[in-house]
Amino acid sequence: MYAVVRLYTTQSGSAEEVFEQVEREFADRVPQRVGALLYTAVDTGDGSALTVTLFADEQAADRSEAAVAQVQQSLGARFGIEETGVRRGAVMVSRGDAAVARPVGIGDRRS
Repeated sequence: MYAVVRLYTTQSGSAEEVFEQVEREFADRVPQRVGALLYTAVDTGDGSALTVTLFADEQAADRSEAAVAQVQQSLGARFGIEETGVRRGAVMVSRGDAAVARPVGIGDRRS
């Protein structure tokens, strides 16, 4: 398994608006569109966010770059989203609960 973590900031609009748009427009399609096993968007506060995307292997992650760029361009034009960093690497240890397989949306937030 291979992971890609992307860091983002937004210049205009609230992070909440961005996450709502991601949920409405992209979240259900991202895994198939980019060949991901898992896609997660995280509000890290102060108008910043990160995404964690897991792939079967590094080649699948590499093949996803064009689709990721299209999503970023769309969100960048509307919300001023800017990618500020990317970290990539092989997953060395992984465990998951069944809850990870259940989709989570804006309305499902828990403290």
